[in-house]
Amino acid sequence: MSYPPPPPNDPYGNQTPPPPPYGGAPYGGAGAYGAPAVNYANWGQRVGAYLIDGIIVAPFSILASVLGQGTDENGLPTVNAFYWIFLLLAFVVQGYNRWFQAGKTGQSWGKKALGITLVDANTGQPIGAGKAFLRDLAHFIDAIICYIGFLFPLWDAKRQTLADKIVSTVVTR
Repeated sequence: MSYPPPPPNDPYGNQTPPPPPYGGAPYGGAGAYGAPAVNYANWGQRVGAYLIDGIIVAPFSILASVLGQGTDENGLPTVNAFYWIFLLLAFVVQGYNRWFQAGKTGQSWGKKALGITLVDANTGQPIGAGKAFLRDLAHFIDAIICYIGFLFPLWDAKRQTLADKIVSTVVTR
């Protein structure tokens, strides 16, 4: 059985869909303002970047241990000026790379090598040196719970560690 078409003056026939919300995409479309979905870095990329950052500092720590330690006449361990100099150099390189560089550009040398970026979760902009330093301090929380916090990116929707959640950051590709 077939029904006749609605009359031309039917108030419910041939209606157009509502306009999109002000400043946004159509309902059911892409994200707000047509922004693409965020592509979060995977756990392997994050670990790889951390290892590269560690390898960069490792020579200074090795030199501090090799050239800066010795024993006194009683066989007790001692440290000399080289130990403190190389330890300070390791701290300066680590600080420049992980706090200043990553805070200013969103990429430490390891993140840059793997093409990932650290940004604020709310603005999508680099986080600044102070917040990068606080993020590294917050990694203590990741560590004290048997390092489980470092595994959070494996199951978290935004692939964040607990430190990332604390300071509101994400790592993107």
